[in-house]
Amino acid sequence: MNRRSFLQRTALASAALAVGGCASLGRKKPLYQISLAEWSLHKTLFGKKMDHLDFPKVARQDFGIDGIELVNQFMMKQAKDQAYLDEFKKRAGSEGVKILLIMCDGEGSLGDPDSKKRLQAVMNHHKWADAAKFFGAHSIRVNADTKGEGSYEDQQKRAADGLRNLSEYCGKLGLNCIVENHGRLSSNGAWLAGVMRIVNLPNCGTLPDFGNFQIAEGQWYDRYQGVTELMPFAKAVSAKTNNFDAQGNCVETDYRRMMKIVLDAGYHGYVGIEYEGDKLSEADGIRATKRLLETVRAELA
Repeated sequence: MNRRSFLQRTALASAALAVGGCASLGRKKPLYQISLAEWSLHKTLFGKKMDHLDFPKVARQDFGIDGIELVNQFMMKQAKDQAYLDEFKKRAGSEGVKILLIMCDGEGSLGDPDSKKRLQAVMNHHKWADAAKFFGAHSIRVNADTKGEGSYEDQQKRAADGLRNLSEYCGKLGLNCIVENHGRLSSNGAWLAGVMRIVNLPNCGTLPDFGNFQIAEGQWYDRYQGVTELMPFAKAVSAKTNNFDAQGNCVETDYRRMMKIVLDAGYHGYVGIEYEGDKLSEADGIRATKRLLETVRAELA
């Protein structure tokens, strides 16, 4: 091959590589990714039919999902067990699964009327923030529980106080502290959005759950309004499902309408499957929710 032919071939190869690179750069990213919340398997886990350490493997091999959201209830005694945390992180890594966040419950009320108990609740969450940091997660999910005591405004101020304190600790670790609508006033979208504005920290946000809008017995907040109000602060999203119709649509939530609200807010991160139904098995419910999210994503693309 003479020098001229070599240069021509080199130029063609470079051009092809450049075109390939442009094509790669121009490839559309999915509107959102799909993750799996561990609570979707709570019956299996509580029933000892699955070990928490196997969650990354189950997510990847059984459901083809590469992002998981942990629930602290399934590792309550292991938050500071470094050997256990090492093993879980190793298993997730071997499956190519990202640990996105830890959902924290049972650690006290961040909006407790008693300031000492409120501070203790903040301190109780520190170990989970430390574990989330070790896992490479982006957030811990907490509750803005106020025990339902006091006026609307007083409860906002107390919840904001606890959340600000915990968010400052999380901020030092490079983590977000995010709140789910999870009963009482936290299921009032306007109230929780107001709490976010009072805290006013960039790493304090929300995790809108499509279904958790029951404020009290027989009292429900409109789920579409609530998600609309919470999405400006969202750093994760929970796709709650219970029942499906013959066409594979969620009975309780219009997913096309809901996901449009999510996308219109500029959110394109992970949407976590959280199946809580009884008619399908947990595995089938997870698969049904995944199919629905994939179908809606394709329709909205």
